[in-house]
Amino acid sequence: MPVNDRSGIQVTARYFAVFREQAGTTTESLTTQSTTAAELFAEVSGRHGLEDSIALCKVAINDELAGWDQTLSEGDVVLFFPPVAGG
Repeated sequence: MPVNDRSGIQVTARYFAVFREQAGTTTESLTTQSTTAAELFAEVSGRHGLEDSIALCKVAINDELAGWDQTLSEGDVVLFFPPVAGG
């Protein structure tokens, strides 16, 4: 069963900390062909110039921490968190 059809799925991306500054927004609705959180991160990184590697970042889907390989579904809210700096 395909995750999304040709026209893609509608998801909401939410950005935190430096990602919010780089994207110039806190939240945006997207129609995407991305099927995983990692693919969506690559898509929005290209669009907004997000500079961190996913190996250093966290993702949550619908308010629950998730793996980058988690499959996206119609209506998901995907939250992107940059690395936390210690100090």
